[in-house]
Amino acid sequence: MFTTAPSPAITHSVPTTQATLPPAELSLEERMAFINAAMTVRLEEAAVAYEVNTAHIPTEPVDLADVLTVPLTPTLQPPTPYPTPVAALLQRAHHQLLTSGWCSGALVDAEGARCLYGAIHAEARGDQNLESRGMEVLMDAIRRKFTDVDSVPSFNDGFATGRIPMRMLDQAAGLADARGL
Repeated sequence: MFTTAPSPAITHSVPTTQATLPPAELSLEERMAFINAAMTVRLEEAAVAYEVNTAHIPTEPVDLADVLTVPLTPTLQPPTPYPTPVAALLQRAHHQLLTSGWCSGALVDAEGARCLYGAIHAEARGDQNLESRGMEVLMDAIRRKFTDVDSVPSFNDGFATGRIPMRMLDQAAGLADARGL
């Protein structure tokens, strides 16, 4: 039989119990009760050993005032990193799609999700000139990667998820900022 040196952190020995089998002449219920009692004893010994082995670990209680809580979905617009109006419009539209959802086949669906055009239209707040300049920059950004696209709505509706359309909207915001729009 091999023996091992005790760990320096453990200064006590835990008694080991040898598993005993129940007598064979017991009924099934009696054997189950015997095993249950034996397991309870082993679990209680393990709990005591755990308490003894971890008693030296210093712990400090957590102050709940230190715990930060934030809403799961952002409710306010983040500060716009772009100082130019078209880039800021495209960034706001991107944020709206992130928070409200993206859809295809409609400007706004029943849950309030929007398509690319619907998000730009909503964030332009009636400024037709700003809206059309935003759509032009978005179309330029799309055509840099997808040469066979006819319009922003057809591009938007060509995808099953909003991952690529939203990425293109974010790239269009960077493009507008680089152009000073």
